[in-house]
Amino acid sequence: MKGSWRTTVLGALAVGGAVITFGKALLDGDPATVPDFDAVLAAFAGIGLLFARDNKVSSESAGAK
Repeated sequence: MKGSWRTTVLGALAVGGAVITFGKALLDGDPATVPDFDAVLAAFAGIGLLFARDNKVSSESAGAK
């Protein structure tokens, strides 16, 4: 993973929050509760952030060149 620490932290928070939200709805014991699939979309966005790099980071320092 050659991303910046800024986007990596935000991506990890997005994925963690999505997993917690989805897991809470899935495991709450109420059959009427449907897991929030917006949390799944947030998890995919977080995964994208995990592999992104900030504009403040040069290509050379990120290892892209």
